[in-house]
Amino acid sequence: QVQLVESGGGLVQPGGSLRLSCAASGSISSFYNWGWYRQAPGKQRELVAAITTTGSTNYADSVKGRFTISRDNVKNTMYLQMNSMRPEDTAVYYCNVRHVLVAKLDYWGQGTQVTVSS
Repeated sequence: QVQLVESGGGLVQPGGSLRLSCAASGSISSFYNWGWYRQAPGKQRELVAAITTTGSTNYADSVKGRFTISRDNVKNTMYLQMNSMRPEDTAVYYCNVRHVLVAKLDYWGQGTQVTVSS
C-alpha cells in the first residue's frame, strides 16, 4: 500500500509561483511512474505533468515552459514548480503514482487546492 500526501497549495496572484510537493510512504519502488493531475470545477481531471521511472518528463501543452516536474528518489517525494501562473491554472491538484506493470497499483493523493486570483 502506498500513501500520498500533497502540500503547497494556496492562493497566488496571476504571474506568481507555487511549489507543490507529494510525499509517498509505504511500499513504493522505482517501478512507478509519477504524475500531477488537476481538476477544475465542472471539468474532467487532466494530466498536468508526469515523470517516468527513467526520469523522462512530459507536460500538458497549457503548462509547457511554465511548470516543472521533478522527483527526489531518496525522499520519495515529487514536486511541481509552477511559475507564471494564470487564473486558468486554478484547480485541485492531485498526485498520482502508477506501477508500470501492475495496473491495480495505482494510487492518488487527497488533492490540494490551487487558486490563482488577484
